[in-house]
Amino acid sequence: MSTVVSGTLFDPFVQTLKGVCISISEAGVIESVSPDSKPGKGFILPGFVDAHVHIESSMLAPAAFARAAVIHGTLAAAADPHEIANVLGKAGVELMLRLAAQTPFVFGFGVPSCVPATPFETAGANLGPEAVEALLDLPGVTHLAEMMNVPGVLNHDPAVIAKLASAHRRGLPCDGHAPGLNGESLRAYAAAGITTDHESLTLEEAREKIDAGLKVLIRYGSAARRFEEFLPLLAAHPEMCMFCSDDKHPDDLLNDHINHIATAARRAGIPLAAIIQAACVNPVRHYRLPLGLLQVGDSADFQIVDDLESFRPREVWLRGRTVARDGISLLDHGVPEIQNNFAALPLAPETLRIPDIGTNLVRVIGVHDGMLLTDHLTLKPTLSDSAVVSDTRRDIIKLVVYNRYVPAPPAVALVKGFNLKHGAIASSVAHDSHHIIAAGVNDTALASAINAVVADKGGLAVTADGGQVLARLPLPLAGLISPEPAETVAHGYAECDLRAKDLGSALTAPFMTLSFMALPVIPSLKLTDQGLFDGVAFRHVPLRAE
Repeated sequence: MSTVVSGTLFDPFVQTLKGVCISISEAGVIESVSPDSKPGKGFILPGFVDAHVHIESSMLAPAAFARAAVIHGTLAAAADPHEIANVLGKAGVELMLRLAAQTPFVFGFGVPSCVPATPFETAGANLGPEAVEALLDLPGVTHLAEMMNVPGVLNHDPAVIAKLASAHRRGLPCDGHAPGLNGESLRAYAAAGITTDHESLTLEEAREKIDAGLKVLIRYGSAARRFEEFLPLLAAHPEMCMFCSDDKHPDDLLNDHINHIATAARRAGIPLAAIIQAACVNPVRHYRLPLGLLQVGDSADFQIVDDLESFRPREVWLRGRTVARDGISLLDHGVPEIQNNFAALPLAPETLRIPDIGTNLVRVIGVHDGMLLTDHLTLKPTLSDSAVVSDTRRDIIKLVVYNRYVPAPPAVALVKGFNLKHGAIASSVAHDSHHIIAAGVNDTALASAINAVVADKGGLAVTADGGQVLARLPLPLAGLISPEPAETVAHGYAECDLRAKDLGSALTAPFMTLSFMALPVIPSLKLTDQGLFDGVAFRHVPLRAE
């Protein structure tokens, strides 16, 4: 027996509004779209698509991510399992595909192209050209994920070119990642078969990328929130734009998703047709996602919103059934399969001691709120009992990276900008290799926070000066993901965030900032498990600055 839905439809192809009755078959397919002179309340729109997201950043399994996303009208995502691939390799990508099968939500997975991300840290896995080629043939894989190795593309690195060629032979798109790239280098990057970019630093850079043939993804997530300046691209080039979140923490995902960009675009006066093209049509076509676009014969995938300004869904339909109603998700959060790669053992506070190295100046990582770039500072160390120690009066505290894959002593350095006055915070979310990373004011608190993460085989932890654990969020799936539903994970993450701020941190998102302190490819100074890394000189450097 057919189901009938009545409302005012926005057809994404003829780009008109009209009252309709949609007849949906028992198989969840649109049988007919008929005129209705007295349509029901609400506007019927295609489902939104997140055109680039790392599901792991939400700390949720795919089904739990989907359960949260559908309440905002999102019905599909082009997902890059780069984080779990760095931990579990090929098995991690295969695991995400299995977990995604637990939900009707449409996931199009990319095969990570840069695992390991760099040779300057101990990696948990390696995806060479052969592994990438094998993964590209799996059901549910739709593209080669972001090619961050820009020099490898431009210099025709054999492994990089082999990965791109594997995707090209299959007719699959290749995502890009090229912040700041322009001129001849940009044109050569695009000519290598790269099709998208989500890392433009300026509007002019984004325009140049469109001129080079790249589709530009306008991004609003938990880390990257600058998107309003790119909205003029929508009006000028709607066929070349898509929306994405890239990284979305669990508490943020409960609040909004792609609908936030759509709402801001409408507020900026962008035509509805351009918004729907970028939010729905372009990603479905680009990644060939099996998501309906409100045409006869399509899968019945759509949202019914109260108005065309706030895009607040009244109902969300997927495969011909309601999956969310009035902000309540009707999907299940799934049953995750736990896999991990975690060999770290507890450590003693004394292993974090920095002996007096007899110098007047040491290198210190300078942190800025809301930025991934850091400063390369040279400052006078504070000494106590013949050791370099934290100095909260100067906002200089210890930073630790502890290898999670093989037995190794921790790398210890100094960081300025966290504003911690007490205790320590630690996490196994540390881009891109995801070792344990911690920042704290004394060795007892640091060791306790690190050991809490070790005990949970991954997660977040906050400790007091004396080592008491104030909050923790276990992430047993690869040290990145919780098996719990979004609401539970969001509460745990918010508690860790609050406790970190209670310790004095003035950062907007202290754990997010912490997670990028080990990413060596972003200048100027970072800490890997192998020591301090100068992201400008592209080499490891000693703590001693003279």
